[in-house]
Amino acid sequence: MSREIVFIGFGSNLGNRLDFCDRAVTLLSLLPHSLVTGVSSLYETEPLPENNPGPQWFLNGIVRLETDLAPQSVLEVCREVEKSLGRDQDNRSGPRTLDLDILLYGARVINEPGLIVPHPRLHLRRFVLAPLAELAPDLQHPLSNKTLQELLAQLVDRSVVRRLDPQPSSRYGSRPSCSSAAAARDSA
Repeated sequence: MSREIVFIGFGSNLGNRLDFCDRAVTLLSLLPHSLVTGVSSLYETEPLPENNPGPQWFLNGIVRLETDLAPQSVLEVCREVEKSLGRDQDNRSGPRTLDLDILLYGARVINEPGLIVPHPRLHLRRFVLAPLAELAPDLQHPLSNKTLQELLAQLVDRSVVRRLDPQPSSRYGSRPSCSSAAAARDSA
C-alpha cells in the first residue's frame, strides 16, 4: 500500500481545550506507519447550533498525516483516541473533550458504514476550511474539483472563526502546537 496524505480535523469545547488538542496531535504523531507532516494554527470557533454542542467555544485545528494505514484503521484509531480522552460516545453531538474527523484521505471518495470521505460537510464549514486551506490552499476537493482556498472564498458560513495569535508555543518544532503547557513541560 502506498502512502496517502490524510487530513484529520480536531476540536474540543469541554474541559482544558488546549490540553485535549495537544494530546490529540501527540497521539496522532505516534501512529504506526504514519508521519505527521503538518499541524495548522489553532482557531477559536463559535459552536454551530444544529448539533447542540453546548455554549463553550471550540478550539479547532487540522493535522496533515502521511500514512500507510487503511481508512477504516485510521477511523478506529481516531475513535480510540476520542474515547481515551473522555469523549461521550453516546452523545457525539453534545459538548466534547475531543472530536476527530477524517476530512480527506488522499483523493479518495469513500462511502462506507461509519466513514464518508471527503467529510460530507467539509465544504460548508468555516472552522474546517480555514485551517485546512492554511495547510493546503491549492489542494482540490475530490468531488467539487475546487481548491480549498476557492471553497473558503465562496463559503456562505459566517460563523466566527478566529486564528489564535500569537499561537501557543511550539512543541512540534516549526509547526504550531496546541499547548503552551507542553512547552513548559518540555523545557523543565
